[in-house]
Amino acid sequence: MLRQLLVGGGVSVVNIAIHALVMTILVWVARAVSAKNKSHPAVFLMAIMISTVSVLMAAHAVEVIVWSLAYLIVHAVPAGGNLIYFAFVNYTTLGYGDIVPVERWRLLGPITALNGVLLIGWSTAVIFEVLRRTLERTETQR
Repeated sequence: MLRQLLVGGGVSVVNIAIHALVMTILVWVARAVSAKNKSHPAVFLMAIMISTVSVLMAAHAVEVIVWSLAYLIVHAVPAGGNLIYFAFVNYTTLGYGDIVPVERWRLLGPITALNGVLLIGWSTAVIFEVLRRTLERTETQR
């Protein structure tokens, strides 16, 4: 069990670092971007939100790939199992259960789910912060 916790914790820390980097860049860009002199604030807001959510989706996809690489390295998925599918199912807490990890790595699934839930929640908070900042700047420019 300790081995599973160490591997799961290590992969979680790598994903947290990836997410922190992406979040820092997104918040920095949100601070730097101004709605000043924008003739169509609604279009500007849509562009900012589409960009933000797209970057976050890409970050989550990278994090799922990190989990799938960890599963590959430790041989956590039975032969013939799709690593990325399995990682996505765990990360998003979908939990179909059609692929289960090998017995000695069974704890990685819940650790992956916990990591995914926390990072998705963090993304949601940043989406609202970017929206708030963009709306604030748009309103003060009127």
